[in-house]
Amino acid sequence: MRNSIKEELKIYMEDFIKDLRSDIFDGHELHQKAFNEDYYIIGYYQAEQWLKKHDVSVFEAINFVQNYEREMFGADAVRSYDNAESLVNMLVYIVGEEVTMQLDF
Repeated sequence: MRNSIKEELKIYMEDFIKDLRSDIFDGHELHQKAFNEDYYIIGYYQAEQWLKKHDVSVFEAINFVQNYEREMFGADAVRSYDNAESLVNMLVYIVGEEVTMQLDF
């Protein structure tokens, strides 16, 4: 996935860690808290603009997300994405996992 996305999520995670007021989490817990407890992008239009900002087409994003789902959960678990908001948030969840695991904390 695009380096601009990884850089944006790295900055987001660094800020997220600074703002934590609780115990230190391991990488998995931190990823879940940052990218699974709330939406990264809210709104269809905002999600569409986010994709444009990172020069990612809707079809490229769908392919990326569905390949991940197929690899991790099997062909039966591949979802259909009917809006940009859920697509972008799943993409961010996936890339955010990689970014989180690369952070030193």
